[in-house]
Amino acid sequence: MFSIPSTTDKSWHNFLSNQFTQPYMQQLFQLLSQQEQQGITIYPPTPQWFRVFELPIDKIKLTIIGQDPYFNEGQAMGLSFSVPPNMKIPPSLKNIFKEIESDLAIKTGNHGNLSRWANEEGIFLLNASLTVESGNPGSHLKKGWQTFTLAVLEHINQQCQATVFLAWGAFAHKSCSKIDIERHCVIKTSHPSPLGAYKTMKTAPAFLGSRCFSQANDYLQRQNKKTISWAVD
Repeated sequence: MFSIPSTTDKSWHNFLSNQFTQPYMQQLFQLLSQQEQQGITIYPPTPQWFRVFELPIDKIKLTIIGQDPYFNEGQAMGLSFSVPPNMKIPPSLKNIFKEIESDLAIKTGNHGNLSRWANEEGIFLLNASLTVESGNPGSHLKKGWQTFTLAVLEHINQQCQATVFLAWGAFAHKSCSKIDIERHCVIKTSHPSPLGAYKTMKTAPAFLGSRCFSQANDYLQRQNKKTISWAVD
């Protein structure tokens, strides 16, 4: 059985212990173990699979839902949209930075490591799938991770109060469909990818020009919470 990483905050231990004993998670862990034995490369590295859970649940002010980890070598690091500082900034993250700079008139930084957001700003950078096969997007999403991350979102929905969910694109909209909007704030836009960033959806504006970051801060301010500094450094 897969054990909870030592770096995981204790506030998540009961939740993770419960999920890890469920048949769907045991089957997922068995699959991942078999693939590793077969020599299939899985991203991110095993110690980073649950990195997002280093943030205590009572510190979460905002959740950003991604889909898959990056599937190329050296990119995935266990936080949605984030890459290590030595890696080229991916296209979706470039558009995220572009909107932050346009919306808030601040300079985000010259690298794509979003660790400061998680460590200092209470941003929960959750991917719907916590692992992916090298070069094979979506390979693990329906093997159990989607069930797991929906349970995570519901846990945040129940345990937290007045937090923001940034839902970018149809997949994230669906993932947030059960969030209690009387208790929290869900801000929907299109996806920040090059194909989606300018696309107006039936139920949401285009990502670029949405001002979703200032909307998030406006909501937090109304809830008497400290607003988020979106700078990367």
